[in-house]
Amino acid sequence: MKKIIFVDIKKCLGCKTCELQCAVAHSKSKDLLGAIKEEPLPHYNVQVEQLENFIVPLQCRHCEDAPCAKICPTHAIEKLGEEEPVLFNKEKCIGCKWCIPVCPFGILRMDKKGKVLIKCDLCIERLKKGEEPACTSSCPTGALKFISVEEITKERKKKYLVELTK
Repeated sequence: MKKIIFVDIKKCLGCKTCELQCAVAHSKSKDLLGAIKEEPLPHYNVQVEQLENFIVPLQCRHCEDAPCAKICPTHAIEKLGEEEPVLFNKEKCIGCKWCIPVCPFGILRMDKKGKVLIKCDLCIERLKKGEEPACTSSCPTGALKFISVEEITKERKKKYLVELTK
C-alpha cells in the first residue's frame, strides 16, 4: 500500500519544523548541532510557503506518471516502481532545468547556486529503516502525515459522517 505525505493546511502554523528536520535528516551528521556547522549547510527538500490566507508545506508529490523523470535527459530523476518514490541522483544532474516547468505542482527548484535540483526523496534512508519521513514525524500539529490514500479516504468519510450528524 503506497503512502504519501498528506498536508492538512488547516493545521499548519508555519513553524518550519519540517524544513529544519528535513535539513538535519539530509545532513552528513544527522544531528542538529552537527548540521549547523556543516559547510555547505544542508538544504531542506520541503518548503513552507505563505499563500494568500494560509500556510502550506510544499514538497514533491511523487507523481505516478512523474513527468520530471520522463523528461530528464540523464535519468537523474527516476521512478523505479509503481509503489516507489521519485528519486533524484545529484551526480547525474547536468542542471538543464527541464524538470522544473513540467512539474504539475511547481514544486521543483534549484539550489542557491542554480546548479543542482532540490527535490524531496521521502527520506528514503529513513523509510528503509522503517521510519517516517523527517517532516511528518516532527510536525508538532500533525499537519503533515505519512499515510496511505486508503487511510485518507477513510478519515475523510468519517469526518463527513460526523458533520452530517451535527
